[in-house]
Amino acid sequence: MKIGFITSILEKDSYEQMMDFAQAEGFQCVEVACWPIGKGERRYAGTCHIDAARAVQDEEYRKHVTGYAEKKKIEISALAYYANVLDRDPEKRERNKKHLKMVIKASSLLKVNMVTTFIGRDQFKNREENLKLVKQIWPDLLKYASELGVKIAIENCPMLFGPDEWPGGQNLMSNPFNWRKIFEILPFDNLGLNYDPSHFVWQMMDYIQPLYEFKEKIFHVHFKDIKLFREKLKDCGTMACPLEYMSPKLPGLGDVDWGKYISALTDIGFKGYACIEVEDRAFEDTEERIRDSIRLSKKYLGQFVP
Repeated sequence: MKIGFITSILEKDSYEQMMDFAQAEGFQCVEVACWPIGKGERRYAGTCHIDAARAVQDEEYRKHVTGYAEKKKIEISALAYYANVLDRDPEKRERNKKHLKMVIKASSLLKVNMVTTFIGRDQFKNREENLKLVKQIWPDLLKYASELGVKIAIENCPMLFGPDEWPGGQNLMSNPFNWRKIFEILPFDNLGLNYDPSHFVWQMMDYIQPLYEFKEKIFHVHFKDIKLFREKLKDCGTMACPLEYMSPKLPGLGDVDWGKYISALTDIGFKGYACIEVEDRAFEDTEERIRDSIRLSKKYLGQFVP
């Protein structure tokens, strides 16, 4: 496994500053945030360390991006753009699809050849209605990516945390039951998973067994933890907004059994990119604390992954 981090947490850094930090801290790769330039619509979205539109249009910019990564000896694991291409707002849906295609093209031109994203969901429609949307919207995107030699790795985050995403969340591909349905609807070799165990914790699901069933579809993995506050859960129940009874944490500070998880990854022979995702509010009061959170995560995971 090659250890890295998703760069969205370093939102104030330039591409070069982010890469300098990655090299200084001994990382092997980075999953580079590629949102459209401008204010993000939600927390941890909006960071742009590689301008996808510019990468598509400007060969010199592409040479700089790849050259700087080579100079720092840091691999780019994927270009990251976690948007909802099934959004119920038609204008927003088209805008998200357009930028996703731009990121796919940039990933190909930069020879990264992987994009991490969500499958999306209309949060006010049921699963069957959303599966019809998946069948309607995703084949063209996957064919486009396939023609360019790009893999699409879907994270299993339900995107259901607070009232803005209630009731259904904004990512249908959040559990193995739905994965089977979607892989049947979309039988594309370049469609796979960006596997994050933390999202199974608060859904009260097994995060080990699916690794074995879907081992051929695991293109990329995340290292993030979740702490479940069981006394709060007893009080508000699972029908509450999830942030009322759980909180994202650094690896080792939540409920994921990292020894078992990484042991299972070695069982299935996973030798790909594994990126730390920091969303722990306890480490976000200063820029240095944010950097410390990435360092601490790497130090903890070092007992399992050299």
